[in-house]
Amino acid sequence: MTEMVYGAVPVRDGEPILPKWWRTIDKWSVSCVLILFGIGILLGLAASVPLAEKNGFEHFHYVKRQALFGGLALTAMFLTSMMSPQLVRRLAVLGFIGAFIALVLLPVFGTDFGKGAVRWYSLGFASVQPSEFLKPGFVVVAAWMMAASQDINGPPGISWSFVLAIVIVAFLAMQPDFGQACLVLFGWGVMYFVAGAPITLLVIMAVLVVLAGSFAYSNSEHFARRIDGFLSPDVDPNTQLGFATNAIREGGFFGVGVGEGEVKWSLPDAHTDFIIAVAAEEYGLVLVLCIITLYASIVVRSFLRLMKERDPFIRLAGTGLAAMFGVQAMINMGVAVRLLPAKGMTLPFVSYGGSSLIAGGIALGMLFAFTRSRPQGGVGDILRGHIR
Repeated sequence: MTEMVYGAVPVRDGEPILPKWWRTIDKWSVSCVLILFGIGILLGLAASVPLAEKNGFEHFHYVKRQALFGGLALTAMFLTSMMSPQLVRRLAVLGFIGAFIALVLLPVFGTDFGKGAVRWYSLGFASVQPSEFLKPGFVVVAAWMMAASQDINGPPGISWSFVLAIVIVAFLAMQPDFGQACLVLFGWGVMYFVAGAPITLLVIMAVLVVLAGSFAYSNSEHFARRIDGFLSPDVDPNTQLGFATNAIREGGFFGVGVGEGEVKWSLPDAHTDFIIAVAAEEYGLVLVLCIITLYASIVVRSFLRLMKERDPFIRLAGTGLAAMFGVQAMINMGVAVRLLPAKGMTLPFVSYGGSSLIAGGIALGMLFAFTRSRPQGGVGDILRGHIR
């Protein structure tokens, strides 16, 4: 009866890894990721050509690099999704420690590439952004702490995870990178809510976030400039937001035609932060709605699978990863249509980028590992486990 209700899959002793993975993975979500990556390559063929010409590279230089990084990201995703939740947790802890150390050392060894925010390590042939790798590791570590706090005589894991989140947010704000800081806090808040947080405490946290935003506005020129630009009733047509807004308006329902868009020649970040503007101009609202549907499908299907999960750690970690993935996509598209202030955040698996693609592949691999179908213990088994 338990298997009928919770969608469990019978255990097959000695079953090879690949057949077992194929039988238990969410094939629809994997298909959505592959389609998103294909759309990213398609849009890169148009959006990255002007930048390649400007920098003296051959026309499809950035497309080839995106295909390379995307191949690494998909490989990481598939390999991670084949792991057990316990192995994912162990590797995530190690990855989190490494990424956190890299984040702390950014002010000493990092670079800003002329963008005013020290977020990257330059490797010469590529760059690495530690915060991208920190996010999935933090979600898993925080979920582990929260799940441990639910055990009888367990540690104060919720308090520990909150302190850890605040420390990470502080380092991110120093860069400054308020977008990633908000994403980390959001991921922690979603997991805390699922873990049973009282609504009153969540409201208090929201008030504290608003107060912190007011403080940042008063003390950070970088933050204030972006908020002022967002709140201004008029959009400067010569800014990235101005170009993106006009491109989306020109695209209409069906777009101006493949390769006929003009915004890619004006936007320096057309292949990264504003890739959705290129999609809207050349392919119209139709492609944008398809992209939104793909992201929504991955998030919703992940939540539906996690609702059947009895293990608190898997449920919390999976929820945090799915929420972060969906909200990052929402923030990127929201900035392009001026529903949100500029954040400098990529569109997962569609925008060009090395760190964001590979880290996104690892994060989705973790999510797919947590949402794979597995036998669920009965209520009696769980109660007996707690009694022990």
